Amino acid sequence: MKKLTPVLYVDAIEPCLPFWVDRLGFTKTVEVPHENAIGFVILARDGLELMYQTWASAAADLAGATQRTQGRSAALYIEVANLDQVERALRGADVVHPRRKAFYGATEIFVREPGGHVVGFAQTG
Repeated sequence: MKKLTPVLYVDAIEPCLPFWVDRLGFTKTVEVPHENAIGFVILARDGLELMYQTWASAAADLAGATQRTQGRSAALYIEVANLDQVERALRGADVVHPRRKAFYGATEIFVREPGGHVVGFAQTG
């Protein structure tokens, strides 16, 4: 195995982009249209990669696979070097769990990105 890249399925990609690009400094490396909107996008920063695909694009592209993913959920957990900096960038985001010190030693904060997925940011050490 070489790499694991999460794909988040959403109704619309456009509302999610400012969260990753403007707030957190990710770059769009791939953008694929579907109908009159963005259907698929790859975002990258510092060796991290994240993909978004709309449900409509996935249904056209993957057919039966999307029926099994609807109603399922996953959260992202990203280790960062400077949680203070990330927390400043997240001001105004939907915080689902405020900054805390976890029992396993990480200091972390959890937010909900505009597509509805929970994203945790953690600093260790």
